[in-house]
Amino acid sequence: MGIEFYLDLLSPPCRSIYIFAKKNNIPFTVKQMEVLKGQQQSVGFGKVNILRKVPALKDGGFTLAESPAILAYLSQKYKTPDHLYPLDMKKQARVDEYLSWQYSAIWPSVVKIFWLKVVFPLYMDQTAPEEKLQEALEDLPIPLKQLEEKFLQDKPFLVGNMISLADLVAVTELMQLIAIDYNIFEDMPKLVEWRNRVEKAVGKELFQEAHKVILNFQDLNSMLTEPQLKEQMKPKLLKMVA
Repeated sequence: MGIEFYLDLLSPPCRSIYIFAKKNNIPFTVKQMEVLKGQQQSVGFGKVNILRKVPALKDGGFTLAESPAILAYLSQKYKTPDHLYPLDMKKQARVDEYLSWQYSAIWPSVVKIFWLKVVFPLYMDQTAPEEKLQEALEDLPIPLKQLEEKFLQDKPFLVGNMISLADLVAVTELMQLIAIDYNIFEDMPKLVEWRNRVEKAVGKELFQEAHKVILNFQDLNSMLTEPQLKEQMKPKLLKMVA
C-alpha cells in the first residue's frame, strides 16, 4: 500500500511534495483538500494532522506534517538520487540551511501578497487596499536579492551543480506570485535562468501539471465559500489591512 498525501495544490509546499513524489516514481495517492473551503477543519483530517494544515502524509499507521520533514522522510525511505537531499553531512546542511531561511525570509512576503491579492477578495467581496498590497510587494526585493547572492551565486542550482530539494521548494514558493502575474524576477536574469533550469530538471509537463491550479487562479473567483467560513475568516483578513 502506497503513501497517502493530503494536498491542496494551491499550496506551494503541497506542490513541492507532489512534484518530488511523481518525479521519483514514489507510489502514492492524493486525498484532495480545499483549504479555502475549510476542509482541513474536518474531524477526519484532524486525526491525520492535529495541526489541521496541509501537506500531511500518512504511511500506514505513521503520520507526518510539515513539508521539509515529509520531503526528508521520502528521500530517505525511497533512497532518491543523492543530489536531491545529499547523504554528505555538509551538502545536506546546505539544503537544510536554505529550507530554514526560506520560511523566515521569503515565505512571509509571498503569503501576505497572495492573501491580499487573491484570498482577500474571495472572502471580503472587495479588493484589498492598494497601499497594503504595495507595502507587501516592497518587502520582497530584499529576500530575492539574498536568494541570488547568498544561495544561487554563480552555480546552476542553489546548492550545487544539480537540482536539490532547496530548488524545488524555492521555485514552487515563488511560482505563487509568478502565476498571479507578478514579474518578481524583473532585472534579475540569473534568477530567470535558474527558474528555467529547475523547470527543465523537473520536466515541463510535470511542472505545469503541479501548477495548473495556481496558474488558473482566476477560477477561484467563482468558488463558492461557506458563509460561516467567510465570517470566521474576516477578522484575520481585516487584521492584515489594519
